[in-house]
Amino acid sequence: MAPIAAADIPTLNLLYKLKKLDTSSSPSPKRASDHNDRVGLIRADITSLAVDAIVNAANKSLLGGGGVDGAIHRAAGPQLLSECRTLNGCETGSSKITDAYNLPCKKVIHTVGPIYDEIRPERSKASLQSCYKSSLELAVQHGLKTVAFSAISTGIYGYPSGEAAMVACEAVASFLDGDDGKKLDKVIFVTFEEKDVRAYNQALPRFFPPAAETSAYQGMNAESDPDEGDQAEAKAEAEAKANQLPSVPTTDPADPSRTQKKQKQDTEA
Repeated sequence: MAPIAAADIPTLNLLYKLKKLDTSSSPSPKRASDHNDRVGLIRADITSLAVDAIVNAANKSLLGGGGVDGAIHRAAGPQLLSECRTLNGCETGSSKITDAYNLPCKKVIHTVGPIYDEIRPERSKASLQSCYKSSLELAVQHGLKTVAFSAISTGIYGYPSGEAAMVACEAVASFLDGDDGKKLDKVIFVTFEEKDVRAYNQALPRFFPPAAETSAYQGMNAESDPDEGDQAEAKAEAEAKANQLPSVPTTDPADPSRTQKKQKQDTEA
């Protein structure tokens, strides 16, 4: 799989133009987000992204595990584990940074998400917010400009995807509003499982609403649009860029045996 550059990951502005994000269920915003050209969304294997940093949903030991954590360690190679052994673990809600080794990104930021607490969900929310904030702070401290997040805590840690996506979007929007946020070129949300895809499709318009003209354009038809030529040209340009995007992955990066099993079946067929 060829690495995917940060510039090739669609921004929210592009996704709104392509009508890939539905704003109909979102409350009417007071104003459009200022960050829609600096926030990206892609359904992909995070280990394939050639960005400055990917954020790993790690456990407290930082020594690898299942899901995205295991996939990142496998793709990076044993040197990542060796460096992680020197870090003495990491607390929930905190983040640490390492080199990326065999990965196409420059750095890996390891953050430890909370195990979802149904009795005290506000505590889980505070810890998850801290994961995003501490990860972005580390990125800025190390001069990293493009950062890609996996869906933290939505796997075996049991955080409901819808709630986790809302926390993630709120935390990133708040950080981008601050002075340090201006030092970042692009923050990318990476989804893989369908439940996370749906969650981010619903959460993103709430915290990063489109410009009024974009939202209005989504509700227009060609006959009612006074600037039909301009709109058609913009849509064609957006679709042309979308056609260059990588295909949605069809295998789980956390289970390499699935790919091997399929290849074996194809050979025997």
